[in-house]
Amino acid sequence: MAQWALLISCPHPLLSVPLDSLPRRFVSSRHPERENLVATPMAQIIDGKAIAAEIRRDIAAEVAALSSAHNIVPGLAVVIVGSRKDSQTYVSMKRKACAEAGIRSVDVDLPEDTSQAALVAEVHRLNADPSVHGILVQLPLPKHINEEHILNEISIEKDVDGFHPLNIGKLAMKGRDPLFLPCTPKGCMELLSRSGITVKGKQAVVVGRSNIVGLPVSLLLLKADATVSIVHSRTPNPEAIVRQADIIIAAAGQAMMIKGDWIKPGAAVIDVGTNSIDDPTRKSGYRLVGDVDFAEASKVAGHLTPVPGGVGPMTVAMLLKNTVDGAKRGIVL
Repeated sequence: MAQWALLISCPHPLLSVPLDSLPRRFVSSRHPERENLVATPMAQIIDGKAIAAEIRRDIAAEVAALSSAHNIVPGLAVVIVGSRKDSQTYVSMKRKACAEAGIRSVDVDLPEDTSQAALVAEVHRLNADPSVHGILVQLPLPKHINEEHILNEISIEKDVDGFHPLNIGKLAMKGRDPLFLPCTPKGCMELLSRSGITVKGKQAVVVGRSNIVGLPVSLLLLKADATVSIVHSRTPNPEAIVRQADIIIAAAGQAMMIKGDWIKPGAAVIDVGTNSIDDPTRKSGYRLVGDVDFAEASKVAGHLTPVPGGVGPMTVAMLLKNTVDGAKRGIVL
């Protein structure tokens, strides 16, 4: 009896091998009557942690050069109000990253009951400090403080988070460039670029429309000459739209909502989501997953970021990069 063969698509010439010699993940059961089955290769995993580490090494060298040539040490003020454990974790991580890159971290820790007026006064003080080149106010803030008002008070020249309305407005306008790009969207674009993924002329779908990720990353994709669609909570039949995408940016905050059959074979998938789900096998009782079902997507996508270890490290790297760019602004090189 003739033995079935499985044809595997790969960068090398097509290779025919016996069906029963391959791992089961390569074997499709949809059409067992076919003598030749074409299996989708596993996705190339985009290692955001490794890419971010490379960028941070470059930043450290740039900081050393600034200090040597111009006696300038980039300074980042990180402001936290209250004692939320997740916010404290994020702030600690950012401050540690500054230290490793040679960036001066200005630590501002305020109590939960800090008034809005007092926080505004602190922001104004940092705006006026020439040794501070970037200001980051950790969100969320306590409920009695208006976040939008506080973000608006940060000087546009020190808005390293890229959230100031003037920076977002310039990002939205053709022919204009903001002083700073929001860190997570900027990190997404950097991952695509460093992975050799062409954006120009491609169909891109952004899942989510938040001011922090969804909206600005859609504008960046548009500036890079992609054709962009945005899927959100009121979009009917979202999977049909996502399935058309060459590039998917998942930023909806819904654990594993994007399944394998939502993804066009070979698409590049950037998963921004960070969601906690119960996992009794873990000591913590939970584990982190993205907005994409990684196990399913890895069998269909061409490129895929993991969670954790994908976009997260890039967000911190882009924050450091924005801070150094702020320090360099105005220097005649």
